[in-house]
Amino acid sequence: MTTENSTEVALVTGASRGIGFGIAQAIVARGDRVVITGRNEDALKEAVEKLGGPGHALGVAGKAHDEAHQAAVVEQAMETFGRIDHLVNNAGTNPVFGPIADVDLNVARKVFETNVISALGFAQRTWKAWQSQHGGTIVNIASVAGLNASPFVGPYGISKAAMINLTLQLAHEFAPVVRVNAIAPAVVKTKFATALYEGREEEVIARYPMGRLGVPEDIGGAAAFLTSPAAAWITGQTLVIDGGIFLNASV
Repeated sequence: MTTENSTEVALVTGASRGIGFGIAQAIVARGDRVVITGRNEDALKEAVEKLGGPGHALGVAGKAHDEAHQAAVVEQAMETFGRIDHLVNNAGTNPVFGPIADVDLNVARKVFETNVISALGFAQRTWKAWQSQHGGTIVNIASVAGLNASPFVGPYGISKAAMINLTLQLAHEFAPVVRVNAIAPAVVKTKFATALYEGREEEVIARYPMGRLGVPEDIGGAAAFLTSPAAAWITGQTLVIDGGIFLNASV
């Protein structure tokens, strides 16, 4: 059943928790609706309730790299809300930690399928379903790992560098109808990033001029800005949100 009105709709992938959920919260808080995805159906249902329940949010479970899932998400979003104004590609994986010389190539392929190819797939589908005719925005969640060497998480960093270039390609080809930007966070306190700070949080924090790690709300606010009219002349950019850690690059 379509409930189309003037309220805008954002599709946020990987949003049952962490950064994706923080983004969904920020978008709902401004009065828009969200379609969120994730692998765990129970976690998605809980997230939908926290976002205000049906009418405010729709959850569609599945794996981001699964093309059938991508098609189902876009179809259900259009059937339920009648539009997809904004796409936030947040779904990502990092199943490997170790020297890049030892990385299993099949694992590297999985990282790219989830982190990059799925983002392209969702962008193609939202473009064809709504944005090409009505406009909108895309925000790709990259990482500071894509802007510098990323010891022991090499495939993840390479995939995020690819996300940044995907942002440029989409921004060029989808202009002037759709604005496309990326956000590159440093370490944000989520379950996904636990291995980067667990057991040594104070040591990690000491590297950040702002004196703390990021939280999902930091990224949510940035995504809300980039998908708003306030960012109407911004496209093809990567917004680094790093608590100032790059200020230490020359030390």
